[in-house]
Amino acid sequence: MQTASDRGRRNRFDDSEALRALLNRLHEAGREAWQRDPEAAALMEHAANKYAALARKHGLDPWEAASAAFEAMRGAATRRADDPWAVVTRAVQVTCTAEERGNGLLCSVHQARRPKYSVFHDPERFSDRENPLPDYHPAFSFDPFTDPDDDQDDERPVHEPAMNVTAAIDDTIAFLSWVGWEPSTARAAVEYITTRLAESVTRASAFEVLRRDRQARALLDLPGRSWTALLQIVLGNPDPTLAHTNTGRGLLVRLLIGQPLRALLTDDDLVIAAGLAAPLLTGGEES
Repeated sequence: MQTASDRGRRNRFDDSEALRALLNRLHEAGREAWQRDPEAAALMEHAANKYAALARKHGLDPWEAASAAFEAMRGAATRRADDPWAVVTRAVQVTCTAEERGNGLLCSVHQARRPKYSVFHDPERFSDRENPLPDYHPAFSFDPFTDPDDDQDDERPVHEPAMNVTAAIDDTIAFLSWVGWEPSTARAAVEYITTRLAESVTRASAFEVLRRDRQARALLDLPGRSWTALLQIVLGNPDPTLAHTNTGRGLLVRLLIGQPLRALLTDDDLVIAAGLAAPLLTGGEES
């Protein structure tokens, strides 16, 4: 049963000015004050209770959230903020999110905070799926050798096996790197695109979702013109009248149906479009 003194202590901790006063006192008393001061221990217990629900939401222990709160409380910015609790709460939210992403991505929390890693999906074992992605995903179901309306302009013979998805993704990244894209940016962008593609019904729907994905652009630090051009290069132009052309198929499908990378590098229109879309050549313009 909660006593009146416990309720009073909790209410006092909830007051931002009281928290500021306590943090200033602990700061002035030195680092050992956090270990010896009974008020510090009570404050951390209050933080563990306060952020318990947030911690559980991210699959963490309440004391992991309290640890994040402790780190935030020791900062000068928290003591000087208009609302110290708001700063602490935001810090705990960010840390819990990074902890969850780090656990999912099997990487450190420091890496999980960085966009170049956080855009990826959680690892998935090959054994988790019975069949390869092209065998069941409709985005890769197009086959020019069985489609009577196809213009039959592909360069691979009928007996040549199609490239697997992993190799096609790697070749797409290599192609962009060779025409002027920074390799790490190319990898992060292509892997993000293919992840969203796997979650979509068709390439056209994936294109529309990604075209409006401002968060992806922000995480990848790409200007609007580069992002839209990259989607057209990788996924193809969604215009139905171009569906059976190289422009409509896009780089990824062209690789999957067997067109070799060396042939794609001789496609002047594709090379020029991809090169001009490279972020360093766009001048950082925003759409």
